[in-house]
Amino acid sequence: MPEGDTITKVARFLDSALAGRQVARILLHPALGASSGPAEIERISAQGKHLYVTLGDGRVLRSHLGLYGSWHRYRPGEPWRRPARQAAIRVLAEDWEYVCFNAKEVEWLTQQGFRLADQRARLGHDLISESIEPAQLAQRARRMLEPKTLVVDVLLDQRLAAGIGNVYKSEVLFIERVSPLSCLGQLSDERLLGLYHRAAVLLAANLGGGPRTTRTARDRRGHLWVYGRSGQTCLRCGEERIQRGILGAQPRSTYWCGSCQPPFPPRPATASAG
Repeated sequence: MPEGDTITKVARFLDSALAGRQVARILLHPALGASSGPAEIERISAQGKHLYVTLGDGRVLRSHLGLYGSWHRYRPGEPWRRPARQAAIRVLAEDWEYVCFNAKEVEWLTQQGFRLADQRARLGHDLISESIEPAQLAQRARRMLEPKTLVVDVLLDQRLAAGIGNVYKSEVLFIERVSPLSCLGQLSDERLLGLYHRAAVLLAANLGGGPRTTRTARDRRGHLWVYGRSGQTCLRCGEERIQRGILGAQPRSTYWCGSCQPPFPPRPATASAG
């Protein structure tokens, strides 16, 4: 499941291989847009879960992998590990072919165009490459979202901060001992920002090789605290079993420990005047 750390690693790899080079063609699936002839790739970068291939002529190819997308590299003529019909983007270089399969979104933009500026403006700060501005982030969250918004939806809202996906959502909430059933209005600014700081640390720590990891204990009990561990004993308290629920406005699986992440107590009712 590609999240911000995955996209950053892909962007860095592709940039190191292709930036400053001429490629023979950039082919798109016919349903996704027009292909390109010979082009010079200026740079390849990421913002949250979006990847941008910027060309020397000012065009920008934006892609979003969604849940099932991935990038592969092949030698010319080498058999693909996925069906050709799933190829969304093909970048044909002299010695390698770079193929993006099953991308959720692909579109051509221009560096100076409104659509690119608007698309970037709608994304919050990238948690990997940009520092968090605490006051701005908290204000943006409370201005854009209702107090009753579930915290799972807050963390996945890329307009606030870009890069958190479904795995990090569950892991961050567990580590910070926040129930996924909590609402934005129940979180202080300090508690809210603590979630984003934790996410930024975890994303940065997973930019190397190997499996995505949120726990570092070398006990052979897994790299993650709760994600994908429904029904198994909690690795922290050792008492409760991990729960799984489909939560949020855009229903996604969430994992948590009821003991380590108790619900916030209800706020006392405000006394009426008179």
